[in-house]
Amino acid sequence: MNDTDIFLKNILSHTKSIAVVGVSMNPVRPSYFVARYMSLKGFRVIPVNPGHAGEVLFGETVRASLSDIEDPVDMVDIFRRSEAVPPIVDDALAHFSDLKTIWMQIGVEHEGAAAVAQARGVQVVQNRCPKIEYQRLFGELRMGGFATGVISSKL
Repeated sequence: MNDTDIFLKNILSHTKSIAVVGVSMNPVRPSYFVARYMSLKGFRVIPVNPGHAGEVLFGETVRASLSDIEDPVDMVDIFRRSEAVPPIVDDALAHFSDLKTIWMQIGVEHEGAAAVAQARGVQVVQNRCPKIEYQRLFGELRMGGFATGVISSKL
């Protein structure tokens, strides 16, 4: 296992709650699929989408913004365009004192916002998907016949 794999596995092992910014109510959208998967794996997934605030998804009320979440959040998973990342990171840092991780989905990167979060002691992952990384690092892709490059005695 390389350093990046260890870093990602550590994040996913210690995360309990995830605020998913930009989640869709449409079950064929990647944000819905990822959020649903993570909730089925035991993570508390708090959906954030102002267009669906007040609706219920995965047993949680959809929030309009991160500031509408009253409970602690370990990770903020961002399903928005890269240019939308800085205010989301600023809101997350202002609202969650114990935030551990900012995770930007595949295709989402913002070095400036990442640097701000890292300067505050928050881990940052860019251009990756927690669902894919969870499956790869915890052996689920191997069950589908994919070579993950991660050696394990677990079958």
